[in-house]
Amino acid sequence: MIKILTHAFIVVLLTLISQLGGLAWLIALSFRHRILIFVTAYAALSVSTLWIAPMLGREPIPCFSGDILQMQSKVYCVLNRQYVVPELKDVLTDYATRMEKDFRDTKTMVLDANFPFVSGFPLLPHLSHDDGRKVDLAFYYTGNDAYLPGVTKSPIGYFAFEEGPSDCPDNVITLRWDLAWLQTLWPIYKPETLRMKAALKWLGTDSRVSKIFIEPHLKARFNAQSEKVRFQGCCAARHDDHIHIQL
Repeated sequence: MIKILTHAFIVVLLTLISQLGGLAWLIALSFRHRILIFVTAYAALSVSTLWIAPMLGREPIPCFSGDILQMQSKVYCVLNRQYVVPELKDVLTDYATRMEKDFRDTKTMVLDANFPFVSGFPLLPHLSHDDGRKVDLAFYYTGNDAYLPGVTKSPIGYFAFEEGPSDCPDNVITLRWDLAWLQTLWPIYKPETLRMKAALKWLGTDSRVSKIFIEPHLKARFNAQSEKVRFQGCCAARHDDHIHIQL
């Protein structure tokens, strides 16, 4: 019984973090060299999904460097978290192209997007990334007064917060983690003002975009005028380390 429960836990965990991992583990259970078979099966499933998902309405965002639009970390690609509906991919491509045109050598980095299959399947820990119509974008950063192309403050783009005033009360039951102990580990980079202002302005004027989430103090700092730019609420994760957009 313990063995069955252990495998059930592994299947659930791998499914929650990667969608395809649980299936790969089930395949591997029938073989002696379980880990090797799991890695092989998972790789085969993930690669084949790059071709299958577009047939079912989800497009992958590029994972490799060299593109003006790409996933910020290979981790997101390994975990199959780089998929969006075609319309959102068009928005992102147009946005990245516009940013590179207005600001030469600009790289637009994508954080968590969505899983490849099944609308309504949660992309934890996010509350709403479950239909291919939402995506998180990394900030553009500067160091020593120079723009840093393709660079983020933290290794995965999240949890490097820009401090500012907040009206949210202290609450244990929330995804609004401060992680103060972690902030001292990050390099002293700052959001690049010109690109951040242009990003929020351009996204706010795109009729395909319905909502943009960012902390109120950053909305004011970057002079974002669009009514689409709003606060995500006190129960959701902080949005002073990334921009959330949705169709």
